Amino acid sequence: MSDKPIHVLFLCTHNSARSILAEAVLNQIGHGRFKAYSAGSSPRENQQPNPLGLQVLKDAGIPTDGLRSKNWDEFALPTAPHMDLVITVCDNAAGEVCPYWPGQPATAHWGYPDPSEVQGTPAQRLEAFRKTLYAIKFRLELFMSLPAASVDKLMLEKHARGLSTS
Repeated sequence: MSDKPIHVLFLCTHNSARSILAEAVLNQIGHGRFKAYSAGSSPRENQQPNPLGLQVLKDAGIPTDGLRSKNWDEFALPTAPHMDLVITVCDNAAGEVCPYWPGQPATAHWGYPDPSEVQGTPAQRLEAFRKTLYAIKFRLELFMSLPAASVDKLMLEKHARGLSTS
């Protein structure tokens, strides 16, 4: 696995906030060692990434080009890239029956509160997205400390599942 990028799929229900943030962050900080994707179990019709999520990414200097909401079925197709690791980032998606993923990737769950559910002023809502972005980025930086030479399915799963936000 160390000769090619580690493919990581982040899942959430609507694929509009947390999974989009994780995809963008890992693609930026992964320096080609990781290739991140995101999808949702049930994105709404015409679902788009949350504008506040896109704003905090831009404010942090993280590219948003090409980010879009997609259904997870897109990644279960034979033509889809084979994932090495699938991470659910919301409790709803973690409890759902996932499609069969080609190659049977390692799995982990990293639950984050949904920043799009925060009520309040525009500044308070933006701050909720910013906090979620930094929590995801912190965990991804820990994840990236995994030694490249020892990456295999069991090691990926153990390392990803063992990461704590505390």
